[in-house]
This record gives sequence, C-alpha cells and structure tokens, in this order.
Amino acid sequence: MKNTFMTIKKNLSIVLFIFIQAALSGCFRPSIPISGGAVYPIDVFFENQSPDRPFSELQWVEISDENKLNERQKKSDERLLYRGNNAETKELLTAQLVLKAQKLGADALMNVQYKYYTTATTEGYTMRGLAIQYRGE
Repeated sequence: MKNTFMTIKKNLSIVLFIFIQAALSGCFRPSIPISGGAVYPIDVFFENQSPDRPFSELQWVEISDENKLNERQKKSDERLLYRGNNAETKELLTAQLVLKAQKLGADALMNVQYKYYTTATTEGYTMRGLAIQYRGE
C-alpha cells in the first residue's frame, strides 16, 4: 500500500510541475491527448498525425521503464491480472516525454508512439516521439 501511495504521489508531483510550468510561461495550447482530457504545454501529435504548418525536426525523445511483476499481477487460474498502464498513467508518461522535448526547445511532438510489453516475470513500456520546432511562415 505504501508503494502505491508513493507512486501516486510521484505521478501527481510530475503533473503539478508541468501545469505550474505551463501556467507560468503562459503557453497552454490545445493538443491531441490520449484520453481526451489532457492538455500539454506543447502540441502533441500521435501516430499518423502531423501539424498543419511547416516544421523542422530536432530529434527523437524516448522514455522507458521495466519492472518485475508483483504478486497482484501474476497469473490466477491462467488469466493475466492487472497488466499495463491505464489512461491516466499514459497521460503522465506523455507529460514526461513533453518535458524532455521542451528541454530541446521543441514546439511540438509528433508521431508519438506507446508500446507496452510483458513477459512471465516483467512488464515494461517505451514511449517515443519526434521533437519538432515550427518554422516561420
């Protein structure tokens, strides 16, 4: 229970930091969120989406993690239980990716991809996207 509380606390801290940073810089812009409720300080375009204005590519940014399965996640009667990240966690991961892109001076992320994997003993994810800057028209 303590581990779950610490994870929630860490995730909330990340979200709070992003919103404070965006509010202070006055750069809230609409995005294309994972679940329909997220707003990021730069534009986020997922797979098969791209901005409708000229841009220059900066570089790919990526986050990933791998953890051992806990007792709650292991098989029960040959069914897999509690695997994967929910929509809120995916939004937090997207926020972390956005922070990395902002550090590069990006105006947007495009072709954002999320991949989740699991084995008999571990689970993990990778999220990546192409950081871009908009060009003057």
